[in-house]
Amino acid sequence: MKNYTINDLHLLMLHAGYAVHNGDWNWQNVKSPFARIYYVSEGTAQIIMPDGIHQLTPNHLYLIPPNTLHTDICTGHFVHYYVHIYEDPSYDTNVFDEADFPFELDALPEDERLMQRLIDLNPQMRLPQSNPRSYDNQPSIFSNIQVNLSRSFPDRLESRGITYTFEARFIREARPKEHATDDRIRKTLKYIRHHIGEPIDVGTLSSMVYLTKDHYIRLFRKQTGFTPNVYITNKKMERAELLLLSTDIPIKQIARDLGYEDLSYFIRLFRKYANTTPQHYRSTTN
Repeated sequence: MKNYTINDLHLLMLHAGYAVHNGDWNWQNVKSPFARIYYVSEGTAQIIMPDGIHQLTPNHLYLIPPNTLHTDICTGHFVHYYVHIYEDPSYDTNVFDEADFPFELDALPEDERLMQRLIDLNPQMRLPQSNPRSYDNQPSIFSNIQVNLSRSFPDRLESRGITYTFEARFIREARPKEHATDDRIRKTLKYIRHHIGEPIDVGTLSSMVYLTKDHYIRLFRKQTGFTPNVYITNKKMERAELLLLSTDIPIKQIARDLGYEDLSYFIRLFRKYANTTPQHYRSTTN
């Protein structure tokens, strides 16, 4: 990973709580623009991730990054603490875009106490129910953000310290996200991340690394599995999802903030990516 400073992190908490389940934590194809951290205290469950099936067991911490499609499976007793966090989209840096994080870590003896302290500080941040479709929507998330911002400064400060403590555990074991091995492609991937709010021209990217446009496109696809345009669009749509859920910025302005002056074109791209319109995504559950 690059050499981050504390000022590069802009993590905000959406939810924190404690949940007891008995075979009723079963949610299919969950995908959210925020990250989930779990501490399991009792029982077991499973999560199906893109890389396979993972067991959740007591005295371990787990991290599901933003925009990760997963399925939760629970057939018996399962008790866990949860924290949902997202990165402030008004900043250019994004640690989840920059690094691959471990899914599982051994918990430390003080972790359960820290989780309990976090939910004691934030009783209003607990989920009313565990079904993601009940809270993974703009009215719920935007309301929680406003509640979060209205808390006293000492509570927000201590809560952020605890949240950063858990994030630091995963950052310590994280690795740079660049799956591309070619330095030329890695250079342009970094450029894309840091200019996601601007129009990005493939010709500009290819000229940055002294390749013809056609050669660059072939090399990019070989290294990432996507054409440059598809990769850029996917990253912009991920940012759009977060902005739609976490802010009340008008959709036309979100399109402009992502480099799209043509609102109709932005809506078509979003529909192709998310199988729904931006307005429907914002106003209804996922």
